[in-house]
Amino acid sequence: MGAPTVALFDVDGTLVDTGGAGGRSWRAAFQELYGIPGDITRFSEVGMTDLVVARDTFAGTLGRDPADTELTALIAAYVRGLPDEVARSKGYRVLPGVAQLLDRLSRAGVVLGLVSGNVEGAARIKIGRADLNRFFPFGGYATDSGDRSELTRAAIARAEALAGEPLDPRRVFVVGDTPRDIDAAHGAGAVAVAVATGSFPAETLATAGADHVLGTLEEPFPADG
Repeated sequence: MGAPTVALFDVDGTLVDTGGAGGRSWRAAFQELYGIPGDITRFSEVGMTDLVVARDTFAGTLGRDPADTELTALIAAYVRGLPDEVARSKGYRVLPGVAQLLDRLSRAGVVLGLVSGNVEGAARIKIGRADLNRFFPFGGYATDSGDRSELTRAAIARAEALAGEPLDPRRVFVVGDTPRDIDAAHGAGAVAVAVATGSFPAETLATAGADHVLGTLEEPFPADG
């Protein structure tokens, strides 16, 4: 038997749309700690890691860089408030084809993992409402690195530990909805599968160099081939 196939999935815009729950939880965290409703949309871009989002929004909101203890306290407050925001978010939805694809790949023996710019707690909370955690025994997260390629390599290393053997990079598919996900996949030596269910249309994702571009995860998935 050859090395197993691995599929690593981004969270926001790829698996679920939280309906803005993350942004509201960041705003509440700033309000709780500093009395100012920090707005991440003013100081960050889609696809950045939580650590970068927190640091840049802190600097933009308060006019100075955070101390390490301030940064960890801010992230803790964000994650602490996130379950309530996700639970009551009227715009929360699982994106098309996700549950069916994950179930099919899992049953076919594909090794599934997360690869997310979220800290692990936030990633797990966001997909928990949709009961998707059951498909993902491991992942790579912002707590592994602020660099998307590095955290993707961390996820691949965990997949190898789970499989008990080295992986063929041609059978490691990294699925995301932004050009940053594409760059991270290639930086880790993996195949970039872009899905146009987030903020970027298929044309932009193709121009960014994705190896495969899907409109939604309802379409034929390359790991099936």
